[in-house]
Amino acid sequence: MKKSTNKEDKMKAIFVRKASDLEVVKEVTKDLKQKGYEGAKYQVTREIKLSDKEFRTLTADLLEDQSFIQKDEGGINDEGEVLCIRVINKDNGERILIDPQGYEYPRYTALEEKSDETKM
Repeated sequence: MKKSTNKEDKMKAIFVRKASDLEVVKEVTKDLKQKGYEGAKYQVTREIKLSDKEFRTLTADLLEDQSFIQKDEGGINDEGEVLCIRVINKDNGERILIDPQGYEYPRYTALEEKSDETKM
């Protein structure tokens, strides 16, 4: 098997549909990982950095519209990767991925694990 040299090829995340809050995303992600699900490849289209307070407010109610999400964002690119927004808690580095799928709220949300590819 040929080994990929593109770091982006290794980026996968488990996107959870219409999760009410971050705890639901964490629970579903843990359950799916235990069942062997690896997640979907994704491409980050832009990055938002929030304070800890802003991040906690966002992740406490993931079904609420957000001013930083545009209706034309999200979806799938020609390579089958999920197009998403990376949201980073600038105080502790916690990060999530949001695929709004044409809505103004985080319709699909995933945890993004820190790795060499995603450190900025």
